[in-house]
Amino acid sequence: MRDVRALPPLLRLLAGTQLAFNVGFFAVLPYLAAHLGGALGMGGWLVGLVLGLRTFSQQGLFVVGGALADRYGPRPVVLAGCVLRIAGFVWLGQARETWSVVAAVLCVGFAAALFSPAVEAEAARQSVRWEAAGGHPRARTLAVFSAAGQAGAFLGPLLGSLLLLADFTTACWAGAAVFVLVLAGHWRLMPRRDGDESGPRRAKGEAGGALRAVLTNGPFLLVCLAYSSYLLAYNQLYLALPEEVLRVTGSQAALGWLFALSSLLVVCAQLPVTRAVGERLSHRTTLRAGLLLVAAGFALVALAAPLGLRDVRGLAPAAGYVLLLTLGQMLAVPSARALVTELVEERRLGFAMGAMSSFSGLVVLGGSAATGALLGSGAPPAAVWTVLAVPPLLGALLAGTASRTR
Repeated sequence: MRDVRALPPLLRLLAGTQLAFNVGFFAVLPYLAAHLGGALGMGGWLVGLVLGLRTFSQQGLFVVGGALADRYGPRPVVLAGCVLRIAGFVWLGQARETWSVVAAVLCVGFAAALFSPAVEAEAARQSVRWEAAGGHPRARTLAVFSAAGQAGAFLGPLLGSLLLLADFTTACWAGAAVFVLVLAGHWRLMPRRDGDESGPRRAKGEAGGALRAVLTNGPFLLVCLAYSSYLLAYNQLYLALPEEVLRVTGSQAALGWLFALSSLLVVCAQLPVTRAVGERLSHRTTLRAGLLLVAAGFALVALAAPLGLRDVRGLAPAAGYVLLLTLGQMLAVPSARALVTELVEERRLGFAMGAMSSFSGLVVLGGSAATGALLGSGAPPAAVWTVLAVPPLLGALLAGTASRTR
């Protein structure tokens, strides 16, 4: 909280926004699959399709929100995203027909594709300016941003579980209410335009130029690939980890505790880790170190698998994986975002942040399909987890070749 209070007002607003975004999101979305399959009676394939459409409409379209933020500035894009998210949650709570559910889910997803890259880009832009004005290093400021998001990811499901004691519609209304508060806060507190004329106003008509600048920026593309390897590894919390917990304990009851461990670690340790490591090493070296820790987490489970441990002892390697993955996340995410501010012009930060997220989403989509096939192939767990360690290792090598030269 001391670090938050030390930030200028706009950065405090953005950190609070990230917290509120995730509280509203995670109060509803973790329970969507159960609602679709239970209350609405959808088949498993249809539930998977709906969830996939939500992910695509969000992560896959981040580049659209980033480009709009560069063109018009973050304020109108964030406000439009909040309005869409409110409408989407209200609609989702009332939807009963398949077409209505799909439309509501697309509305919810596209809302995030608008406001998330706008907020991330503005946080990155303001962190650079705050550092130049003698404030915190940009990595620490972005670490505050990440910790706020994880706090929301931890509190949101707890709120949702309480609201579901009523019903899913109540949870949707509560999620919409959170975004009403966010909308009101940004309407009142966010500046109407960037004071720097080199920013969004000059981006008019330069979408093609931004795309060319990104596609010809080799170091930035390497950072995108490195970040994609992290995101693919992180996605194994929802694919490989449940299978491992089921294998060693016979159920997935411990999964919630491991997720809570990950979120609490980020909330409690993100800033100390950033101060101890992220501010002493270059952003590129910190990104490499984070990816190596992530790879070590997979290697730990691979090495322990042949031992045949079960029950509580069998959970120890999985807990170690979560610990190493989370430590790697605390190093990799702020440093990757800080690297983008070094490699991309300020007026194109929105497009660049959105492009990195969209590209990573496509990699995760293909990589998750491959992981699913690997998990279903009957391969030994040691072999599966060894293969899963390869992407973050490759990402660490790629991160090492990215330089400041554009």
